[in-house]
Amino acid sequence: MKQEKKINGINVDQLFSTIELIKEKPEIAQFKFCATNRWIDGTHNRATIKSFYGACQDDDTRDPIVFEIDEPPVLCGNNLGANPVEYLLVALSGCLTTSLIAHSAALGVQIKGVKSRFEGDLDLRGFLGMSEEVPVGYKAIRVFFSIDADASESKKKELLLMAQKYSPVYNSITKPITVTVELDSNWIDM
Repeated sequence: MKQEKKINGINVDQLFSTIELIKEKPEIAQFKFCATNRWIDGTHNRATIKSFYGACQDDDTRDPIVFEIDEPPVLCGNNLGANPVEYLLVALSGCLTTSLIAHSAALGVQIKGVKSRFEGDLDLRGFLGMSEEVPVGYKAIRVFFSIDADASESKKKELLLMAQKYSPVYNSITKPITVTVELDSNWIDM
């Protein structure tokens, strides 16, 4: 029996066989991720992740994952969860880190540890409709990575560039994408 080759906890043999399979059958690369959300009270709402579509099939094998969403008291909330812009930073942190680790493994670079810090600047005057000149979302996001690896500084910087290049979340927030919002006349049963 062949021993799995793992680098950074990634089964690189499986990674490369997946890449080869996608080359043969590109349709298996099509994924659709889904979330539902229900308003609870005030600024508190609850999002749930359960199923997704990928590799040409629906997958509902995992237990529901629930995210409590709220605002701090200064923003009329009760601190019952992170606020949505904090979740955006969390999503960005997870995606950049995952991309960094997976692509490092594919290159054979052993990572001992990764830590990162994310900061975002937001001016509430946009959200509150007080100024048309102020962006409603983040004005800027700063990301700081520390990478513990037997690699040169230039190699670590190259890995960070690869993480940015291949991170779906990073690319979704730094490049224009289509987002449609529609009224659903049927009550969504959750």
